[in-house]
Amino acid sequence: MRWTAIHLLPWLLPLLLLGGWAGVCGLALVPDWLLPSPWRVLETLTAYLGMNTTKNAGWSGCFWPDAAASLGRVACGYALAAIPAIPLGLLAGRCAWAERLLAPSLNGIRAVPGISWLPLVILWCGIGFVATVTLIALAAFFPVYFSAAAGAASVPSSLTATGRMLGLSRAAVFRRVVLPWAMPQLAAGLRVALGFSFAYLVLGELTGVPDGLGARIMDARMNGQADLLICGIVCIACLGAACDRVLLLLLRRLPGMVR
Repeated sequence: MRWTAIHLLPWLLPLLLLGGWAGVCGLALVPDWLLPSPWRVLETLTAYLGMNTTKNAGWSGCFWPDAAASLGRVACGYALAAIPAIPLGLLAGRCAWAERLLAPSLNGIRAVPGISWLPLVILWCGIGFVATVTLIALAAFFPVYFSAAAGAASVPSSLTATGRMLGLSRAAVFRRVVLPWAMPQLAAGLRVALGFSFAYLVLGELTGVPDGLGARIMDARMNGQADLLICGIVCIACLGAACDRVLLLLLRRLPGMVR
């Protein structure tokens, strides 16, 4: 397949940013300790990935255990959020009594900034896996719940009435009409929740966990290693984008999603 402008377009902005970054460093407009050059960051990144044996440091080759620890926390927190949020959101979207029951409490909790939960979570759960997973679950729950509720509530009554006229049971109407109709909005909420999961992953790992990409970023900040700090940010961005791509591929296999 030949490369065209459409294929190159997604790379345009990153290349422009990379060029500007290299230009700023080349002209020495910013001190190297504050903004290391792209080449220095690339050297550090290859060492962090274990691909550069000439640069030996305590964190060399630690990307894979750090990534495994972070992805494990994201997976657990995301699952703890999505599993209850999807049925509760769909129920609230279709049943007025459920919406009246849940909406006041959930809207109040949603209004509390995520950082406000951090001291309480640390007090209850300590520092480590449980605290980080709890923060991720708190952040990811609301996008999934509200997108599921909005999608279920948007189903035209004429469609559900037609299904009932054709002899479908309530469960069949929900499975064959409501769920496919709500799926695009639910998928959008699941993707937003995944992004929130990575954001709160870093918040949880900055509290002092022994491993993970967020912990590596905190160690780099404490040691004044801007190159390693940028590498951690780049790795989180790449992992987040890859997980979003995998989630999107899985969602496209579900009924109601555009192929």
